[in-house]
Amino acid sequence: MSLRGKIIVITGASSGIGKAMAEEFAKRGANLVLGARQYVALCELGQNLEKQYGIQAVAVQCDVTVENDCKFLISQGLITFKRIDILINNAGISMRSLFKDADLEVLKRLMDVNFWGTVYCTKYALPAITQNQGSVVGVSSIAGYKGLPGRTGYSASKFAMNGFLDSLRVENLKTGVHVMTACPGFTASNIRNTALTANGSQQSESSMDENKMMSAEAVAKLIADGVEARKRTIVMTTQGKLTVLLSKFFPALLDKMVYNVFTKEKDPLLK
Repeated sequence: MSLRGKIIVITGASSGIGKAMAEEFAKRGANLVLGARQYVALCELGQNLEKQYGIQAVAVQCDVTVENDCKFLISQGLITFKRIDILINNAGISMRSLFKDADLEVLKRLMDVNFWGTVYCTKYALPAITQNQGSVVGVSSIAGYKGLPGRTGYSASKFAMNGFLDSLRVENLKTGVHVMTACPGFTASNIRNTALTANGSQQSESSMDENKMMSAEAVAKLIADGVEARKRTIVMTTQGKLTVLLSKFFPALLDKMVYNVFTKEKDPLLK
């Protein structure tokens, strides 16, 4: 499927993987509806993509934890372009705190952004996507296959997203709607800098070596390729694929391996 001329909604589009996807889709000739809280950055991105690639882009200020914001985002896309072909549920935040130390509000915040943001946007976009036999995409994580220490809320939200998309896929087997779950491994982006600590503040500095991670641009290209090929699931990186495999056949061994990996973080939570 060619993306040229398609109308694509991207949440969390002002930075990181979302911004990289906006550029990748624009490069392939798609028109964009860009949603994020950072409206000024969003407008600048849209204007730059229009000039560079000759596409149309509309910026919509949107907090995906607010149902009416999600409804407004989709309605603006329909008002502007009269159709929506693809929804990319990308908006997301992470956390870094052991569960015993974390405020429960931190876990609620993770669920509101990562899970409910996906549910809200999908609910309002699905009728238009069904009409065009388009795609619903969730940018999930390997943490949606394997619970990660210090990321209880993040893993829970991604497990929930995966289950939601899996159910949605089965419900739409006969409608022509394509549902894809994209699971990057560790990606060099600002998600760890903005990760919530035990009290809900942002940690500001990544606890991992970002230089050894996938780039946001590489992730965006794989997701765009997956949408064009209408793939069911994309698990990125060798480490990610191995994690999924071991979780099925050797879960106890994987527990130990994951524990050891996270003891090597900067200022590790596990000793």
